[in-house]
Amino acid sequence: MIRSYVNTIRVYRSALDHSKGRIVAGPLVIPCALGRGGTRHDKREGDGASPIGRFGLLGAFYRADNLSRPRTGLALRRIRRQDGWSDDPRDRRYNRLIPLPCATGHEKMWRDDHLYDVVVDIGWNRAPTVRGRGSAIFLHLARPGFTPTEGCMAVDKRMIARLLALIGPRTRIEIVG
Repeated sequence: MIRSYVNTIRVYRSALDHSKGRIVAGPLVIPCALGRGGTRHDKREGDGASPIGRFGLLGAFYRADNLSRPRTGLALRRIRRQDGWSDDPRDRRYNRLIPLPCATGHEKMWRDDHLYDVVVDIGWNRAPTVRGRGSAIFLHLARPGFTPTEGCMAVDKRMIARLLALIGPRTRIEIVG
């Protein structure tokens, strides 16, 4: 069966609140949380901003203990308890999936707050990876009230399933700002 996916997902920042926005994917319009630092062209590690630009989606991760395998055209990987993501610019594995435990700075992918039950790697700072330009910029699940993220885009759990069904390996995400 041949599936048709959207070419581009666009993320627009709200004019009223720099840490909120909307994602448009074909006919789907989804409210989202953005970084506490708004959106920036010159994203840096720790600035809390969502990066402006156009990026390839590199795949998705999900917690199989909390939900069924999402329907999507992206490559999918189950999140394991020992999965982490390096956010230490001194680490040679900076901005990559890493095994835990780890002595350098990192995020746990298996989170108790369930924000990473579904994660899409948007490809920020990956080809090439520049240390200090920001790491772990994902599309993931939102907190209640769409409170700001540390630079990611975050959406409601019901909406991420609908969004994933529309995206495939050639889909790009464009953060307009």
